[in-house]
Amino acid sequence: MSNINRLKLALGISLFILVMEVIGGLVSHSLALLSDAGHVLTDAFALGLSLIALTISQRPSDFRATFGYQRLGMLAAVINGSTLLIIAVYIFYEAVKRFMNPVEVDAPVMITVAVLGLIGNGVMALILGKGHQDLNIKSAWLHIIGDLLASVGVVVAAVVIYFTGLRIADPIAGALVGILILIGGIRVVRDALWVFLEFVPSGIDVREITKRVSEIPGVQGIHDVHLWAISHGTPAFSAHIWINDQRLSEADSLRKKIEEILKEYGIVHTVLQLECAECAQNGLFCQVRIRDEHRHSH
Repeated sequence: MSNINRLKLALGISLFILVMEVIGGLVSHSLALLSDAGHVLTDAFALGLSLIALTISQRPSDFRATFGYQRLGMLAAVINGSTLLIIAVYIFYEAVKRFMNPVEVDAPVMITVAVLGLIGNGVMALILGKGHQDLNIKSAWLHIIGDLLASVGVVVAAVVIYFTGLRIADPIAGALVGILILIGGIRVVRDALWVFLEFVPSGIDVREITKRVSEIPGVQGIHDVHLWAISHGTPAFSAHIWINDQRLSEADSLRKKIEEILKEYGIVHTVLQLECAECAQNGLFCQVRIRDEHRHSH
C-alpha cells in the first residue's frame, strides 16, 4: 500500500474516532476523554495536511522549484508539531482546573469509548508503520502514537475511577497525555527547523568528510564547504577542491573519488568545483590542506 493510501485510510479512521470520543467525553464528563478527542482532532488535521503535502511533494522539479517540492513536507511537519504544542498547553490548562474542582465522571461510558479509541489508534499506527525517513509521514505517525498512548492513559484512569471513585485520576491522565503530546511536538518541530535552517544533518561529521577528501592524493586543499539537507534524509554537499594544474580527464577521476567518499555518508546531491588557485576569502574550512608545511617552506 502506498503512503498516500495509508494516509487516506488513517484519516478516515481518525475522523470516526474523533466523533466517537467527543460524544463520549460530553456524555461522561471526562476531561481525559475530551483531551484525547482534542488530540485526535490534531491527528485528523495532521493526516490531512500530510496527505496534501505528500501529494504535492511528489511533483518533479521545475523552473520554480529546482530542488523539487520536498520541503512542503517539512512545512507540514512544522505545522503538525506546532499543533501538538498548542493542544498540550490547552490540556494542561484544563487539567489544572479539574485538579481544583474535580468533576463527576461516568466511568463505564469512559471505559467503553476509550477502549474503542485505543483499538482505532492501534489500527492507524499499524497502517502507517514506523521507521519513516520522511519527516512529514513521521510527524503524522507521532500524532497517532501519542494518541495511542493517550488512549491507554484514559483506559487506566477510567478503570481507577470505576473501582476506587478517585475522580482526580481523570485530570492526572489528561496531564500525562499532555506531556506525551508536548514531547512529540517538540521533537518534530526541532527536526523540521533543523532542515529549514540548513544546519548540518545529524549523524554526519563535516570535519571528518573534509579531512578524508583533503587526504586524497592529488587534492591540495578544500574550502567553501557546505553541507545541508534539501529535506529530511536528503543531504547535499558542495565544496571547492584545490588541485594541481592537470588535464580534465585526470581531474574527473579525482571528482569520482570524492563522490565515492560522500556516498558512504549517504550524500548523493553534490556540487564540486575543481580549481587551481587558492580561495580569495578566509571562509569555513578555507585552506584545509595536507601539504601546508611543504608550501610554507617555499
